[in-house]
Amino acid sequence: MPDQIYVIGHVNPDTDSIASAMGYAWLLRERDGLNTVAARAGALNPQTSYVIKKLGLDVPLLLTDASPRFESVMRRYDTLHPEAQLGAAWTLASKTGGIAPVVCDDGKPYGVIDGLSLFKYFTDVLGPRPGDTTVREMMSVPCKDAADTTVAKYQASAHIRDSLNKILRDEHNDYWVVDEHGVYVGVASQREVLNPPRLKIVLVDHNEPRQALAALEEAELLEILDHHRLGNPYTHQPIRFTVDTVGSTSTLVSELTSEAGLSMPPALAGILLAGLLADTLILTSPTTTPRDKTAAERLSRWAFVGGSPLKGHTLESYGKEVLSAGAGLSNRDAKTVVSTDIKPFEGGGYKFAVAQAEVTDLLEIADHLTPLEDALNDLRDKRGLDFAMLLITDVVRGTSRLILTSKPPSVLDDLPYPPLSDGTRDARGVVSRKKQLLPAVLGLLEK
Repeated sequence: MPDQIYVIGHVNPDTDSIASAMGYAWLLRERDGLNTVAARAGALNPQTSYVIKKLGLDVPLLLTDASPRFESVMRRYDTLHPEAQLGAAWTLASKTGGIAPVVCDDGKPYGVIDGLSLFKYFTDVLGPRPGDTTVREMMSVPCKDAADTTVAKYQASAHIRDSLNKILRDEHNDYWVVDEHGVYVGVASQREVLNPPRLKIVLVDHNEPRQALAALEEAELLEILDHHRLGNPYTHQPIRFTVDTVGSTSTLVSELTSEAGLSMPPALAGILLAGLLADTLILTSPTTTPRDKTAAERLSRWAFVGGSPLKGHTLESYGKEVLSAGAGLSNRDAKTVVSTDIKPFEGGGYKFAVAQAEVTDLLEIADHLTPLEDALNDLRDKRGLDFAMLLITDVVRGTSRLILTSKPPSVLDDLPYPPLSDGTRDARGVVSRKKQLLPAVLGLLEK
């Protein structure tokens, strides 16, 4: 739909990214009357899946890229059977602007009747001199006789950009749009294919293109709502851009909701509260601000009401439940651990990524260290990074251990985290990737 707006967080979404997308999409609908849809740019992690299931919410739409697809420009015209009389095609074409799709019993395209195919058919049948053949006789022949069967087919879910060279060489003005089984779903005109509508996007919980859904440059970016460092993308026109120093984007959404004089439905308030508590480690992280504490109180008032799945909870009890749902190494393979909550960065000429995993006891690391190191090295190589690191955070004791890929830049030897006998580093008191670890890393890389 041309007026539909997708509100979406970063790739490898955490709970705050999903919650803020859902909450802000709701607010833009309620406050501004916009046609917004909450979306996600990747798979849900175990913590977010647990919270969504507990609250009975629908999982946001998966949208991995913003590149227009054929389904965005197609029209589902009525169709005719190959044995239908040509006169029926004439009638249909007069309604569709000059085209009559001919489709077989199995739903697959047979051919297209348009002005060019009709002229070719009449020329072939009548020759240079019409003779005694009447219009009635010509209109009574089956559609299959006059249909152009050489029209190209494109899957509805396929990216238009991948077929542009072929389309520009094609002499046809219209194309079949089919599903994955080759069944007719519509027709797209060349004019619309070459000028497809841009997806309208609102980004939440990030502003760096490297962390956004693919092909963001092909979308129409309307707004950014975030709480991270600046790394904002290029835009064609001015946009609303809000980046604030709070512990979670869910905090910003709750503040905007309150400023509008609105209150979130209990389940939606519950997932926003989960996002806030997860990002701030139940309001104990160094990223926590007084505004986060006020937002948590506000969201708990909306969420912990009668009839809500969270009735009877406190901030502490709900926060521990949320953190426990995403903690632990034993229930996930190493590749999943290093890739689920990971963010790419650039600094000092280096490309790197920082992953974070939560546990309730750092003793878990001993049983999983070698697979984690192998998975981290493999991720570095596959993504073409200079190095990668995994911050494993004990959410109970508020401390972490740091694992680096093999052969990291020598400048990282000066990280303020002493190496341990197992090769990890003791990041004592570090719980925030954004406010504690990243500044230390960038400070060394950008010297």
